Amino acid sequence: MEKVIALSAKNISKTFEISEDSHNTVKHRLFNLFNPPRKKKVPALKMTSFEINKGECIGLLGRNGCGKSTLVKLLAGVYPTDTGYVKINGSTMLMNLGVGMSHELTARENIYVSGSVLGLKIKEIDAIFDTIIDFAELRDFVDTKIKYFSSGMVARLGFSIAVNAGADIMFLDEIFAVGDMKFQEKAIKVFESSWIEGKTVVLVSHSMDTIRKYCNRSGYMKNGEMVYFGDTEKAIELYMADNQ
Repeated sequence: MEKVIALSAKNISKTFEISEDSHNTVKHRLFNLFNPPRKKKVPALKMTSFEINKGECIGLLGRNGCGKSTLVKLLAGVYPTDTGYVKINGSTMLMNLGVGMSHELTARENIYVSGSVLGLKIKEIDAIFDTIIDFAELRDFVDTKIKYFSSGMVARLGFSIAVNAGADIMFLDEIFAVGDMKFQEKAIKVFESSWIEGKTVVLVSHSMDTIRKYCNRSGYMKNGEMVYFGDTEKAIELYMADNQ
C-alpha cells in the first residue's frame, strides 16, 4: 500500500528573543530609564526536516528544555516558523494542558470553538457535546471559565474534544502524565482502541514504556536539534545514554 504523508516539515527553525533584565530594583530602574535591558537570542529549534506518514505514531524524546514542546507547537501551528515550512494533510489538534483553548472561555464555549476549528458544524458539535463533557468528567463545570480549572481538568477537556471531535493529526504532549489515575486509565483505553486506527499521532513522553509500546519511529532531541529520527529503540538508546 502506498504511504500517504500526513505531515512534512522542511528546514524549520525557531529562535526566541528574551530580555536580560538586570534592573531588579526600583532604584536600578529609575537610573536606567534610558538604558533598556539587553536582549538575548535563544535558538529553541535548529534547522529540522522530516516526514510523518498517515496512521503513524511518532515518539519525541529528549531532556527538559531540548526543544520538544517548541517543535510540537510549530507543527501544530501555534508558533510560526522562522525558516522553512510545515505542510499538513488533515485537521490537527494539540493536546498540551489546553494549548489552543481560550482560558477566558467556558468549557462549553471551548468545545464549540475547538469543534468548529476541526471542521465540525454546530449540529455535529451539538450531537457529541454531552459525550465530550461526560468523558472529561466536567458535568458540574460546563459553564465555568477554564482559567479556574486545574491543569488536569484542562487536559481532560482537551483530550475529550480531540478524541470525540475526530482530529486527523494529534499532538499529545505528556497527556498520560496528567489527571488522576482513573482518567489516565480511561485515556489509555481510548488510545489503544480502534479510535487510533488511521490517526496520525506525535507523542511527547518521558515514559520509555509508553514510547516503546506505541511508536515504531521516534525522534531524539538535544539542545534544540533533532539528533536522530528513526527506529524507536535507537532513539531510546540515545536518550538513555544522555541521562546517565
